[in-house]
Amino acid sequence: MARHGSGRGWYGKIVGAAVGVTLLATGASLWTAQADAVHSAPRADASAAPAVKPVAETIVHASDQGARGVNITVDDGPDPRWTPQVLDLLREFGVKATFCMTGTQARTYPDLVKKVVAAGHRLCDHSVSHDTAMDKKPEAYQSREILDSERMITEASGGVRPMYYRAPGGAFTPYSRKLAASHGMRPLGWNVDTKDFERPGTDAIVATVERELSNGPTLLFHDAGGDRSETVEALRRLLPWLKDQGYAFGFPVR
Repeated sequence: MARHGSGRGWYGKIVGAAVGVTLLATGASLWTAQADAVHSAPRADASAAPAVKPVAETIVHASDQGARGVNITVDDGPDPRWTPQVLDLLREFGVKATFCMTGTQARTYPDLVKKVVAAGHRLCDHSVSHDTAMDKKPEAYQSREILDSERMITEASGGVRPMYYRAPGGAFTPYSRKLAASHGMRPLGWNVDTKDFERPGTDAIVATVERELSNGPTLLFHDAGGDRSETVEALRRLLPWLKDQGYAFGFPVR
């Protein structure tokens, strides 16, 4: 897939120096998100290490709804203008989605992160600063981008951990996949890049999904980084169309 790179506006600059990875003090409460119970209260753990179950480090595309499953994934937010509109549409059509958030956006808009979780959607770590050249950077840098973002998202959500890691622009490395998986975040790819970030028009976004859906079940949309009105309108048309075609909405397998 073509990377979303230098023309990304406010995402084109790394947002400051990545915050250092901090160790949780002994005796502090450690939270674990439950895959099937994101609404349950966070569970305190008295041990010195988070209770995280490692997952496979291969990049996942498949849906937990099987061959007729579709995964709606939404990247780069949350955003105070567009994320609520996306959430409204998902609620209207009874659809659950996976939100791939950057650490900086999650830290800035924690109330929106909590709304995403409260609505039954899943969280995905999309790095701190959306650096699409992460795969060319040292492992220490990759670690900070992934783990600092994980911490920011977890804190913003009130204790629910991201269940996936999506590299910015698909810039995975063997190291980043292994690191994310060791923290319980399955590396997440996509099959259909709607190119909505380029604002090609609502008709073009819809046509891309209709044309490329046979490539696989995981669809890539965006709720931040600029004017996402075309994305909202495309989802308004695509969600009922996908249902009419007999697809079930699910989450990427873990």
